[in-house]
Amino acid sequence: MSNVFIFVGHSGSGKTTLIEKLICELNSRGLKVATIKHAHHTVVLDTPGKDSWLYKQAGAAMSMLVTSNELQLVADAVDRREPEQLAQRFLGEADLVLAEGFSQASGVKIEVLRRECSTVPRCAVEDGLIAMVTDIAEVYPQLPHFALDDIDGIIRFMLDSMPK
Repeated sequence: MSNVFIFVGHSGSGKTTLIEKLICELNSRGLKVATIKHAHHTVVLDTPGKDSWLYKQAGAAMSMLVTSNELQLVADAVDRREPEQLAQRFLGEADLVLAEGFSQASGVKIEVLRRECSTVPRCAVEDGLIAMVTDIAEVYPQLPHFALDDIDGIIRFMLDSMPK
């Protein structure tokens, strides 16, 4: 396995909240965490008319905006959209990459499934599913199950899954 974990689940299941908690705890353990979020809707990544937008329009493969304390990168991703490829290309400094969404992508997945949202998982074991964060014991009983608040257990599982 790699250091990229894809968190999948239905809208409202708690993926973002879980990832926020994982980031805080992983940071407190001295690990550098990066995230990748998949959006199904159109998002304006760069403001039309601004310099970095103009550079992209002129043909730059990547355009980076750097402020005193932040950095934003806009890059073509038509051929490399999978979380593993994106992490390898852009997030080399990270110890761990947490991706949200990407249910159709290849890679290891942890599904967040809460009974109040849905009882039907988005992914199957064949899709790379390695664990469940759920309150539904009967879903994929062959996989490790974690409660939504078992941040320590989820992190232990993730770290144990990474290549040594």
